[in-house]
Amino acid sequence: MKKIVTGADEAIRDIKDGAIVMLGGFGLCGIPENCIAALARKGVKDLTCISNNAGVDDFGLGLLLKTRQIKKMISSYVGENEEFERQLLNGELEVDLVPQGTLATRIQMAGMGIPAFFTPAGYGTEIAAGKEVREFAGKPYLMELALPAQFAIVKAWKGDRLGNLLFRKTTRNFSTSMAKAGQITIAEVEHLVEPGAIPPDEVHVPGIYVHRIFQGSDYQKRIEKRTVRLNP
Repeated sequence: MKKIVTGADEAIRDIKDGAIVMLGGFGLCGIPENCIAALARKGVKDLTCISNNAGVDDFGLGLLLKTRQIKKMISSYVGENEEFERQLLNGELEVDLVPQGTLATRIQMAGMGIPAFFTPAGYGTEIAAGKEVREFAGKPYLMELALPAQFAIVKAWKGDRLGNLLFRKTTRNFSTSMAKAGQITIAEVEHLVEPGAIPPDEVHVPGIYVHRIFQGSDYQKRIEKRTVRLNP
């Protein structure tokens, strides 16, 4: 199976209006910059996006919010995006806020083929509304459903033409789980190498999970909020 594609535009070619897409990244760390830009160019709309957060106003998923291409966000933290806040408060955007650990586990369960699990997180809050509650050892737990997606888009440091991926430090974040949870997984990488160039013990996502891969370019790698001390 040929997995290498020419670039982001070809990689996202069959993402259509109304698609459910999960995108790796934590803040602006490890986000698939090239594919997000390609989605903006394509103009695909009514997307349901699963991501830890929604980027910032002028970068990351904030670009798709600005052009009103996202219908619903399933996220954990969205506090750095004023346009997100505006759309949410005005009823222009559907939002499902999920505790961060629950979000990660729902994605992991989708990759493992487990349809649901029980967690104490969120019990007694608005998050529990409409969810099944069961007691284990006298403690209440919520039933949470696995969270699959039609497409999973991740960005890795290195990848080979068989789809094996290696992430650099904290850019691994949600991406290793998301790569296993998408029906079609797209990986953009900083360095596309030959099979064998990534030692087997350093492979974070085996190529069996990856359907399309390409070498990205022009990565900005922005810092979400830079804080420095004043020079004496």
